[in-house]
Amino acid sequence: MHPSPLGPPLDVRPLFPEERAALLDLLAALAPADWARPTACPGWDVRNVTAHILHGYVRRLSHGRDGHEGGPAPATGEALPAFLTRANGDFVATARQFSPRLLRDLIGHLGPQTDAYWTGIAMAGPAGVDVSWASTGAPAPAWLDVAREYTERWTHQQQIRDAVLRPGADGPRLLAPVLDTFLRALPHTLRGLDAAAGTAVRVTVPGDAGGRWTAVRGPEQWELRDSGERPAAEVVVDADTLWRLATRGVEPGEALRAAGLRGDRALGEAVLGIVAIVR
Repeated sequence: MHPSPLGPPLDVRPLFPEERAALLDLLAALAPADWARPTACPGWDVRNVTAHILHGYVRRLSHGRDGHEGGPAPATGEALPAFLTRANGDFVATARQFSPRLLRDLIGHLGPQTDAYWTGIAMAGPAGVDVSWASTGAPAPAWLDVAREYTERWTHQQQIRDAVLRPGADGPRLLAPVLDTFLRALPHTLRGLDAAAGTAVRVTVPGDAGGRWTAVRGPEQWELRDSGERPAAEVVVDADTLWRLATRGVEPGEALRAAGLRGDRALGEAVLGIVAIVR
């Protein structure tokens, strides 16, 4: 069987309880004023982002585990980003009546149920939700969908931490899978670039949470795989810049100033167009 262009699978399921425990400890330590602090999510304060995290648990259990189809649906002609913005905004608006304590309690109650749901997922099977930002033309595997869910929860926790000036939950064990998942978007990011078969582009992230990821131009598309070839371009970028770039906490121009580019500049700059969210 031909290897997946997305690279080898990863299993982040053991990390969900750890990430959530760090979030709940953070939320329990917040002062009342902290819940109203603005975050990097436009128009959302800490309480809104926390409600959005809760929404992820509700959606996965109700739709994924229970097969409930009563949620919102796209309007005729409504693009996916617009639909998601509307659906997420509707839940957050409803949750404004939830107290901070209730938000914490609900996340703590639904979290273990979601962990149990993940254990029954056939990770090699098709995803229940498409991962459009890593699309290679084939259905996304379930392991990538689960990993995407982990990155979303981790990212929103970091946005809360940024807002209340409390760093943490970014050690290698929790951060490394986030970077690994985001870089599965490389083949999709480079899809519009013409290059000879065998052309390699490498991303290097220094530090304990980092590593090396190489996209190689195959006969039909770019693929994540090991290559003995000297890369035509290499981008060296620190972990903090990379996760913020992939979630558009920083824009490509800002990331370019922080990154090191070697070799073909056009290929290197294309890498910095990576996006690992729906927008």
